[in-house]
Amino acid sequence: MEAYDRNIPYNQLPSLPPATELYRDEEVLDKLMLASRRLAELKGLASTLPNQSIFVNTIALREAKASSAIENIFTTDDELYRSLSYQEDDYLEGPAKEILHYRQALWKGFKDIAANKSMKLGTVIDIYREVKLTQDGIRPYQAEVVIKKRGWGSLVAETVYTPPRGKGVVEKKMAELLEFLNDDVRFPIDPLLKMAMAHYQFEAIHPFRDGNGRTGRILCILYLIQKQLLDLPILYLSAYILQNKDEYYQRLNSITGTQLWKPWIVYMLEAVSQTAEYTTDKILRIKTLMEKTRTIMLDNKMPIARMDVPKLFEQPYIRPKNLLSDKIKSINTAKKYLSQLETQGVLSKERVGKEFIWFNTSLMEILSD
Repeated sequence: MEAYDRNIPYNQLPSLPPATELYRDEEVLDKLMLASRRLAELKGLASTLPNQSIFVNTIALREAKASSAIENIFTTDDELYRSLSYQEDDYLEGPAKEILHYRQALWKGFKDIAANKSMKLGTVIDIYREVKLTQDGIRPYQAEVVIKKRGWGSLVAETVYTPPRGKGVVEKKMAELLEFLNDDVRFPIDPLLKMAMAHYQFEAIHPFRDGNGRTGRILCILYLIQKQLLDLPILYLSAYILQNKDEYYQRLNSITGTQLWKPWIVYMLEAVSQTAEYTTDKILRIKTLMEKTRTIMLDNKMPIARMDVPKLFEQPYIRPKNLLSDKIKSINTAKKYLSQLETQGVLSKERVGKEFIWFNTSLMEILSD
């Protein structure tokens, strides 16, 4: 029998953490050890790179695309990267715009975490606003927000969950959640377990009118950075969730209905474990491709000292102005170098809008796997 009425605001949502017996056992500890080890390997690999930030744009964009796809916001890789190549000058619209704003929200949150060393309500709201392109904030207490069953059916969709509601209720629950995340003295729990618990709690509080899923997944990555399990937002967590979306929602709902915490925590630890391994593989393959590109340039006596090779890997589409620096000061010089790489088969050229841009095909293949 359900412990709550899904049609009534869930104001009795329990505070964190759940009772230990609801989640802590040998299976959870084994999953925790594996996820922690793989996350440490990912962090260690990233720290050996000469410029970690070159992978943030690529991996973060994949995270943005997958997280948006979970919410049924779809775009092709080609459309997304073409839009990305013009984001500084042209107006973006449709799914590509939402995905790129997700990435900007990730960066905004990363900068806030780096500055504050803790999770603040203002950061959460800023992330949501960037994700949804809105100035809205915590949903007003009178807003009758409910979660409806996904998919097509009767004209009146079935209610599957009604989040907490009432004057000051959401604000109080968010304050408790942030205290749980930030206070390791009062709540001395492994950060990966905290992340899993907090993600459920955030989605159950449902503090915003919309965009809670995407905002919540960004917060997962940022919390790992806050706890120094990662240095940069390079964990491709949404890939696992997208592939196991039905299980994701089923296990979230099981906590609300029956307080089944263990299956949810096992799911999230497996998500961290698999995506850490997946992201490590992506970085290794991109790193190998960079070295091959460098070798081709040396073999063909290209001015490698003038060209910033990592610039060729910040995104699949490269505009000549992306290469401008103290060493390459003119668009024509940048075009010459890009054309040389095209001749060597490293890049291909396409017309997009009124100009030509160059396409790193091998990088695109790695990112699209």
